[in-house]
Amino acid sequence: MAQQIVARQDPALGAHILRRIPLYYEEGADPATERPAFVRAGSSLAPIGDRTAVIGDDARFVALLPADGGKASCIPLPADRHGHHVFDEAHHNKRLKLDLEACVTIPMDGGERLVAMGSGSGPGREQFVVLTWTGDVEPEIALFDVPAFYAALRDEHAFSGSELNVEGAVYLSPDTLRLYQRGNGRPRDGLRAVNTTGDLRWSELWEYLTHPDIAPPHLSNIVEYDLGMLDGVRLTFSDAEPSGEAIVYSASAEEPADNGGDGRVAGSVLGVIDGSGARWATLTYRDGTAFRGKIEGLSFVQGNNHLVQFVVDEDDSEKPSDLYEAELTGPWDG
Repeated sequence: MAQQIVARQDPALGAHILRRIPLYYEEGADPATERPAFVRAGSSLAPIGDRTAVIGDDARFVALLPADGGKASCIPLPADRHGHHVFDEAHHNKRLKLDLEACVTIPMDGGERLVAMGSGSGPGREQFVVLTWTGDVEPEIALFDVPAFYAALRDEHAFSGSELNVEGAVYLSPDTLRLYQRGNGRPRDGLRAVNTTGDLRWSELWEYLTHPDIAPPHLSNIVEYDLGMLDGVRLTFSDAEPSGEAIVYSASAEEPADNGGDGRVAGSVLGVIDGSGARWATLTYRDGTAFRGKIEGLSFVQGNNHLVQFVVDEDDSEKPSDLYEAELTGPWDG
């Protein structure tokens, strides 16, 4: 049985929003790749060099945000077999999106790798996208279709519960990749929805990605979390980021919809997991009103572990995703 940790709201912790930035591309729109002028469906963040990478769950682009908060540059990912880069109702292909919900930066000799993972919540969402930077050249891009890996995650019921939905990942030196499972599904087949983390050895996962004929690695150190409630709705993991010996995480309160779509969102919180357990704080604006959005991805503003940035997707393909910055106050360091 997995270890269980109950998170508590900590009034000593503060998380206050400083600004909101709609995300646009410096290159504007590109009809040749179906790219709009803005970053759509932002779902995860990760630092890469001196920039921040933003991935989307329904568009095959990686946006790179400069540290000064300006417009993003764009790296197009390979189109699907039908030549599409965007996936929505207007293109009648929403079910074919990669659903990249987690990304993480992996250090390597002479460069960095940005690893983006499909959520595993359905067929076609069982792929990794890896961008490798070495030197000043453009990144090498590789896609890995790994249904056996996701099947292994799904079969580990202590991790996946009633429905697999990988929403976050962090790299912990020297060789650990920790996955964050979002427990926002409905009970089924005697299983309940669970918020969990599970660890893999990154070196073993990379060996599997590059040699898919071998068996996929298995999870270890599975931990289940009761993240609490916000406005009567369960909080569930949406992303995480290391902070020294601790982990800062985001969690959103979204009711499961009967049709498997999106339900009512009560808001999101930020929390910290450390040696003493898990604690969280509500997010507020400068005037004290509560933040009611749904956080999708989380990262630190580079060089400042008390200033976080997070991306919000309003599930509207005609509007840009928004990047927020928030200041953390209180004992986030334990």
